[in-house]
Amino acid sequence: MRSRAPRSVTPPEKHAEKAPEKTSVRSRARLWIPLLLVGALLTVLAELIGAQEVGVGIGTLTLLPLIWGLLLGATVSLQKVRPFPEGAQRIASVAMQIGVLLLTTRLAFMVGENLDVLVQVGPALVLQEIGNLATILIAMPLAVLLGMRRASVGATFSIGREGSFAMVGERYGTESREIRGVLAIYIFGTVFGALWIGLLASMLAGTGWFNPLALAMGSGVGSGSMMAAASNAVVAQFPGMEGEILALAAMSNLLSSALGLYIGVYVALPLADRLYRLLTRRRRADEGEQAEEFLSGVEVSAQKVEAPVQRVHPAALLALSTVLTIAALWAHDGAVTLSALPGIGLIVVFVVLGLLARRFLRISAIVTAMTLAMAASTPWSPVADTVLALVEPVAFLPMTTSVLVLAGLGLGRDARILRSVGWKIVPVGLAVFTATFLASVLIAQGVLGVG
Repeated sequence: MRSRAPRSVTPPEKHAEKAPEKTSVRSRARLWIPLLLVGALLTVLAELIGAQEVGVGIGTLTLLPLIWGLLLGATVSLQKVRPFPEGAQRIASVAMQIGVLLLTTRLAFMVGENLDVLVQVGPALVLQEIGNLATILIAMPLAVLLGMRRASVGATFSIGREGSFAMVGERYGTESREIRGVLAIYIFGTVFGALWIGLLASMLAGTGWFNPLALAMGSGVGSGSMMAAASNAVVAQFPGMEGEILALAAMSNLLSSALGLYIGVYVALPLADRLYRLLTRRRRADEGEQAEEFLSGVEVSAQKVEAPVQRVHPAALLALSTVLTIAALWAHDGAVTLSALPGIGLIVVFVVLGLLARRFLRISAIVTAMTLAMAASTPWSPVADTVLALVEPVAFLPMTTSVLVLAGLGLGRDARILRSVGWKIVPVGLAVFTATFLASVLIAQGVLGVG
């Protein structure tokens, strides 16, 4: 017994403490170098493939480079011949969030530049937020039919953005079945949301039935990556309206974050709960403590989602996303465009300010970055002309490609979580995204038509 005790305090153990540092440096290099090289290669390849048009029934489906980026990244992440490191997949998933922050900041400059258009369609922007309620009326019966039980409330009351966790957690608790439903739809949306919404927006834009401004407003109801995929699909069909479309999509996304909080707390969540009780009133007594196949393994996924944030410095993630953005712009333009570098630098500055505000002031990074960028580019800003001239060479579409490459590279990690929650999330998730987007577009179309 005594012979073991001294070993815990002997000098060799102190030397052993230093070993992990060297190993850690090597292990980090094994994660970051492949991620950087593969990410840049896939980004360039997706841009070289370019946009491809496919006739689909009544419309034309445009497969943009961002779709190829997502598919190429997913192929690398899911293949088993030479498995992509799991740590690199986790870094890619978190870096995608920083990439979305770069995207939304770039869009904020367009918002400031197109404030006059935003004022004209303001009522449509506000009213189309009601389209989120269609998610409940369409997706909730399906979720109940598939046997998701109380998870149906969390999975169908909204499109499953970050704020949904706070709303459901405050009402039902962080260990509730409702919060697990939110988590499941959030993960599903992270993986497939941008792809599905982008394809849907492209097909609707190709029909010619909808006002492109209505499609732009519907593009902002989801996450940043969904907004980017949908809005760029609309721009591909209406290239002459790029500024207005992207500005409206960005403003719609911002309003979805702000108004969505109040609509979710006071309208959507109570409505979802009431509808669930109505649909299950005959079998509610059997619910009890029964296990749910849908929830198998979901409770451990939250820790996996948040873990990389604690180990990777935001500056490294920002650097990775910036390098991939430069690679995308290079492939898009066919040459090294030095004129875009000052604009990229300016966007990075606003993102850094947003990250600092989140850390020290507990203010949303995306709200801070977008507000500052919009203020700098509005017509009454004394530096608007200079700012807009700097960011003009930074094309939005290739920036989206680099973000979705990161999303694809993180798919291998998220795919395991999706398998754990079962197949039911697939039809329910597609119903949530489709209903929300279509209802928002139809409401915006109606309001614009009346105006």
